[in-house]
Amino acid sequence: MTDCDFLVVGHGLAGATLADELLRRGHRVLVYDAGRPDSASRVAAGLVNPVAGRRFALAWRADELIPYATDYYRALEARLGQAFYTAAPIFKVFGSEEEQAALVARSAKQPWGDFVAEILTHDPGLPGVLAPHGGAWLRHGGYLAVAELLAALAAAGEAAGWLRRETFDWARLVSAPAGAGPAFVYNGAVAARHVVCCEGAEAVNNPYFNWLPLTPNQGEVLDVECAGLGPQQVLNRGAYVVPLGAGRFRVGATYRWPPFAEGPTADGRAELETRLGALTDAPFAVVGQRAGVRPAVRDRKPLLGPHPAVPGLSFCGGYGSKGVVLAPRLAALMADWLAGQADLWPEVSLARYGALWPAPALAPEF
Repeated sequence: MTDCDFLVVGHGLAGATLADELLRRGHRVLVYDAGRPDSASRVAAGLVNPVAGRRFALAWRADELIPYATDYYRALEARLGQAFYTAAPIFKVFGSEEEQAALVARSAKQPWGDFVAEILTHDPGLPGVLAPHGGAWLRHGGYLAVAELLAALAAAGEAAGWLRRETFDWARLVSAPAGAGPAFVYNGAVAARHVVCCEGAEAVNNPYFNWLPLTPNQGEVLDVECAGLGPQQVLNRGAYVVPLGAGRFRVGATYRWPPFAEGPTADGRAELETRLGALTDAPFAVVGQRAGVRPAVRDRKPLLGPHPAVPGLSFCGGYGSKGVVLAPRLAALMADWLAGQADLWPEVSLARYGALWPAPALAPEF
């Protein structure tokens, strides 16, 4: 029988950062992950963007989450001996004179702290960039090589024996006899004190958490070659353009609600090519296209916390498109809560949706 303190199901950004946090605190951790190629974490461009959206709003808790994430990824680079995070300025391109005027008017109130470095009302002359109405330079942004980071953590986990490349079968999880020992036994071979679901969008099929308001949405990205664009900055206007090196860029992302097509689509490619064409007049060639499914939540805030009826069973996820920024700090928060050292923030506690929990007669039983 394998004994662990925490059994974590899923090794996307939510599961990987939580497992890493728990391991560094000295806990015995076992992770199950099937390595789905269409998970959001394995497709994302990893953008850290402090100010985004049509309203040009400051990201939620940006002052706390972005510095924490940056420090975490730098420390992880030092531990693993690989580079994952690139700090880069972001140029938000104004799409019209009206947008320009609105942002200039808002800037007088300094609603973005020091995340907005400069607002330009003229074309900055960036190589290959179409910006006749100017734009805003953002600081403290960048991008993370998410797939490479997860692969490095997974390789370390497989070598150390705490990561198993298997599909977790919730039907094989049973409660252990009451007492001081483990709370659960999985597949007759693993004893765990606590189980944490970090399955991302797959949680909609989880028998214990399918009542949560997760609405998966599909996103597609393109990899393009574009010699005429400079690699010094990230571009943003209806789409992001993230440098990959050697004249390549990642362009994304689309948003599609269920039902989904299987894999990348012609419509997704056409949409992203149109968006890129509005940002640059330089010729480009599409060299790759991928699709992934994000775990979106109704109020756009993550979901952390215990199952309302099964002690020792918890959920951590629902990060949507903001996982790179959210995951490190929320992993620490979740680890603190699991140790009884902190309360979960009300904004992320899944208790805010407690009214959705079904009647006990409809709940799964061990």
